[in-house]
Amino acid sequence: MIEVCAGLLDKDDPEACIKREAEEEAGFVVHNPRKVFEPYMSPGSVTEKLFFFVAEYDREHRISAGGGDEKEGEDIEVLEIPLEQAVGMIGRGEILDGKTIMLLQYAKFARLME
Repeated sequence: MIEVCAGLLDKDDPEACIKREAEEEAGFVVHNPRKVFEPYMSPGSVTEKLFFFVAEYDREHRISAGGGDEKEGEDIEVLEIPLEQAVGMIGRGEILDGKTIMLLQYAKFARLME
């Protein structure tokens, strides 16, 4: 499954959580995280609200190879895919995770608005 960094809040602040998850899962320290939306994914059946962020990073901010937290059973391969390629992967059924699709569509739309 190809998906963006994500994690449970565990009573943490959403911004602190995304910073922690980016470090654990992708091995990057992110800067200037910005919340872009906070939807309910299926309000008719689930009351969980998700917090979607975008953030800046560059190669100098890599602190580890990523891969997740082994104690939590995570075995993550870090991928960096150009936006246009990733958007194409949605149409080919290679990216199926809803939150990842939403963020990629947001990124594509934001780029068009520049």
